[in-house]
Amino acid sequence: MSVNKSHIILKTENLSIGYSTKKLQTTVSSNINIELNKGELVGLIGANGIGKSTLIRTITNVQKALNGSVLINNKNLAQLNPIDLAKMMSLVLTEQIASKNLTVFEVIALGRQPYTSWIGNLSGNDKTIINKAITQTNIENLKHKKCFELSDGQLQKVMIARALAQDTDLIILDEPTTHLDMYHKAYILKLLQKLAKNTNKTILFSSHEIDLAIQLCDKLIVMTENKVVSDLPCNLILNGTFDSLFPKDLITFDEEKGSFRVKK
Repeated sequence: MSVNKSHIILKTENLSIGYSTKKLQTTVSSNINIELNKGELVGLIGANGIGKSTLIRTITNVQKALNGSVLINNKNLAQLNPIDLAKMMSLVLTEQIASKNLTVFEVIALGRQPYTSWIGNLSGNDKTIINKAITQTNIENLKHKKCFELSDGQLQKVMIARALAQDTDLIILDEPTTHLDMYHKAYILKLLQKLAKNTNKTILFSSHEIDLAIQLCDKLIVMTENKVVSDLPCNLILNGTFDSLFPKDLITFDEEKGSFRVKK
């Protein structure tokens, strides 16, 4: 896939993530140095409990970094106000939307909040952007449906459309394929790949679908107990990075096939 690497959208510098209280600081991972370029689809992978969600929360300013910095379009995340940040980065979480009684159009329209007046009135330009997001995610037939009528896969596409309507350089998704069957897992990740290519937006997602991520992503961020590595999937395979992802007593990585297999 052709990727425009002329502009770095997100960068971390000696980032340490974890939890801090008045008496104790618990470091989950440290010395994280990653770069996400414009138009890249980037997968964040690692074993359960390794710290993927902590990293996602830190780079989206939901959780404070223990040390180091996060830069978005060369601006320090810690110095951005919520409105400016919402114009740079959109976030799709695993939590369900607050009211499923909203229509699909109304939910996607929420992505325009950083740009609308305090009354929340949509301009003609807002409606154009919303309808474009609906077209890009192939959900025109769902536009007037209530969200409680949708399947999990349909609802995930709606949330991606809302992120597109927010019109940010960076879209971050936390486990976007949770609760989906294998077909819809592949469909959502293929959709993200297509959107990154066609919109030139940078899309970062965390996932347990490692085999799919290896096949579809321009770049992978791999979290292990000892370090965080970011590189092209082919380079990570050549460097044996996936060999240390899981204990070798049950699962091994087949370098020739580029996928994991269970030991017999």
